[in-house]
Parts: sequence; structure tokens; C-alpha cells
Amino acid sequence: MSMTRARAARRIAAAAAYGGGGIGLLGGAALGVLVAEVHLARRRVGGSDEEPPRADGRYGAAFGRRRGTRPVLLAFLGDSTAAGQGVYRPRQTPGALLASGLAAVAERPVDLRNVALSGAQSDDLDRQVTLLLDEEGLRPDVAVIMIGANDVTHRVPPAVSVRCLSDAVARLREAGSEVVVGTCPDLGTIEPVQQPLRWLARRMSRQLAAAQTIAVLDRGGRTVSLGSLLGPEFEANPRELFGPDNYHPSAEGYATAAMAVLPTLSAALGMWPAEEERPDVRRDEGYLPVAKAAAQAAGQGGTEVAPAGAAGGRGRPWALLKHRRRRRVAAESAADSEPAARPVGERG
Repeated sequence: MSMTRARAARRIAAAAAYGGGGIGLLGGAALGVLVAEVHLARRRVGGSDEEPPRADGRYGAAFGRRRGTRPVLLAFLGDSTAAGQGVYRPRQTPGALLASGLAAVAERPVDLRNVALSGAQSDDLDRQVTLLLDEEGLRPDVAVIMIGANDVTHRVPPAVSVRCLSDAVARLREAGSEVVVGTCPDLGTIEPVQQPLRWLARRMSRQLAAAQTIAVLDRGGRTVSLGSLLGPEFEANPRELFGPDNYHPSAEGYATAAMAVLPTLSAALGMWPAEEERPDVRRDEGYLPVAKAAAQAAGQGGTEVAPAGAAGGRGRPWALLKHRRRRRVAAESAADSEPAARPVGERG
């Protein structure tokens, strides 16, 4: 299955690179069979029209008392998952959780700026990056992007979706930002969705996630599979990890996702223990061709894929696949759990 996913991901990524947009995953006849199931799932899943809580501000402010300490600027872009749809307190959003966790790891204050938009598809990333970079003096040290679920549910051609993400990563990298992308979550675990739509949603979301990884690594970013965000942990315990609308994560669900992303976020900034940067074969880590690493990660939530140059020889791009040890990130214990009043743009 992973080899099939790798081939599909390579085709999607190649089409994105060369401007194509018509690669589909199923024929029109097969999709037609699923129309009734789609309408039924939409009625069952529900949704929320409430605005996600705003969490912009400074976290870990106590660390700023040290003379000469400059805050780390963390940007968040993407869809409702990045915005924190489904929870009610700023400290429960993934941006706040990661800002608090990063402040603890770095022992520096972290300024959070979140421009994510609920309902956004990948073509909105251009607007979000412009909004972020047009702010005077605002150049993120690191940007986190979570995107892809709405592309799948709205049947955006995968190559178009990947090209939009690739362009956004390129712009952020050119601005001097490290980039970590949480790839498309496994939509096959949304509780009210039944077969055969569940199988199709899983197949489409995993293939998109793998193609996203190929494109992001090509631009110098890193990815973390968010399969675990709507993956095995959600599937096993949906009542706890899904929010009231049965679609967006709960506070505990966002904490689970943040716990998976924090090590990669820290490593991108050179703030993770050096001894953990080497692959551990006991944890099934190692160097793989990019497409193979991307396909494997898409099926294993919490897996990081980072560029590794031509580590495998033959001049082909290779990637480092890691299952990093997670640090607990809980909304209840987040340092400075509510953001300080100081605007993000004020660097101190």
C-alpha cells in the first residue's frame, strides 16, 4: 500500500510542479456511487459557525526578564484546525499550546501570530502569507501550516492543492522562516462517516498528505503527519478527542496534536537535544527516498519527515524519517496559558 501511495504522491507532486491540476483519484462513475453517502455524512457530521478563540500574544513572558532575550516569533497558517475551531478558550488552541511548549523548550518568550481561517482551502494560503509578511517588521522565526482537509472534502484537484502549499512554503522560506507543515489529517476516522466514503476519505487524505510532504521538503520545510489528529487515537476514543460537532478536535485532541508537532517545531529552530537528531533504528527511523518516506509517514500519525539531501546516494533526494519522543503539552498546564496583552508585532 505504501508503494502505491508513494507513486500517487510522486505523480501529484510532479503535476503540481509543472502546473497540472487534473490528476484524480477515482473515476466519475465511482464518485457518483458515493453521492448519497456524502450528503448523509454532511448531515451527520454537523459543524460549528462559532469563531475560534483568538490566542495571539506573548507566551512564556517570564523568560523575557532575562536581559537581551528576544522573543521567538511563531506564525500559524491554515484552516480551522490551525485556527482552533471547536474549543472555547485561547489556551486550548494548537497555536497557544505550541507557543507555550516552545517557550518552555527554548526558555524564551514566544510571540504568536495566527492568520489561519476556518474553512480555508490551500488556495487561501497566498492571502494568509501576504497578510503575515505585509505586517511591518513581522518575519516569523518559524511558521506552522495545517491545511488539506477542506481540499479533500471540496474535491480540489490534489495537484492544485499541493502547488498552493508549495508556493506558500517557498515564500515563507524566502522571508527567512523555518516551516513545519502538519499534513492533511486522516479524514477516514470522522465518526459519523460510513463505508464506502470512509475508505475513500482515508485514501484521498493520505495520498494528499504524502504529496504535501514531497512538495514541502523540496522547498526546504519539514512535515509532521497529522494522521494521529484524526487517526488511530481518535478512532479508538472519538468521544474524548473529537469536539461537540463530531468533526473538529476537542481540547484534548488539540493537545495530542501539539504534542506530536512540538519536537519538530523545536528541532527546526535548533532547540531539540542534538543526540535525538540522529536516526534511531530501534524506533524504525532512518533515511529513505523522499517519496517512500512521505508515503510511510502519511499512514503513521506523528511522524516527522525532514530533508536529508542525497544521503542515500545516486543524487536522488532523500529524507530523514523520525518518530520523535513527545513531550506532554496540556492546556491545563501550559505556561502563561493566556496570552499577554502585548501585541505580537512588538518584539521587545
